[in-house]
Amino acid sequence: MTRRITIANQKGGVGKTTTAVNIGASLATLGKSVLLIDVDPQGNVASGLGVDIGERPTIHDVLLGNAPLSAAISETTSEGLYVVPSSPAMVAAERELIAGADSPFRLRQAVEKLDGFDFILFDTPPSLGILTINAMLASESVIIPVQAEYYALEGLTQLLSAVEYVRDRLRHPIKIEGFVLTMFDSRTRLAGDVENQVRRHFGKLVYETIIPRNVRLSEAPSHGLPVIDYALASRGAQSYLSLTNEILSEAFA
Repeated sequence: MTRRITIANQKGGVGKTTTAVNIGASLATLGKSVLLIDVDPQGNVASGLGVDIGERPTIHDVLLGNAPLSAAISETTSEGLYVVPSSPAMVAAERELIAGADSPFRLRQAVEKLDGFDFILFDTPPSLGILTINAMLASESVIIPVQAEYYALEGLTQLLSAVEYVRDRLRHPIKIEGFVLTMFDSRTRLAGDVENQVRRHFGKLVYETIIPRNVRLSEAPSHGLPVIDYALASRGAQSYLSLTNEILSEAFA
């Protein structure tokens, strides 16, 4: 059975794409077949994995009904890891989609026709518009990256309300998979204060693994590689492997 997980936070710069790419790559390294679907118009998933889109359809074509999802899947250099790229045209997708009665469900309809993957991960834009709602409706759960800096909890109320809306109003049984602290600098008192605050608010929903600020983690996308392929021994790579093992252990607990 395929597990479908959305990576979401309406706040930008918190490590959504980094988390999606590196959980995906870590799952693939652990023998899982993984599809990363990018619904963020910035399209950083493909570039961060060294994938040249070329003339291949993107998620924009899929959402508008111009191509099947299977036609938009590209291989990556990581065995077992595949990607459906986004494109700048997605900026207009919210306007194009909003008119359709089935607009929130387009991605779910496309994904339901796929099989053969152990995991499907969705990277989302820093907003709670129709694209993020599409991803949530195509998922079973949400992982929320929380940056270990000032205003870490800012905006989370709206995000949690969006999850509740999908669950209660749209009647889709989605859950919070977990919160992951990102960009953590253990040298600062602030990071520890933020960790305490997040754990106090969300308790056992916060993963034990913390993603540190790490030079190799920042460098990896410019080389078109996930950090475990770029610098396996780095703290960033080992942290994402640890986080992925947490996700897997909870799935089979």
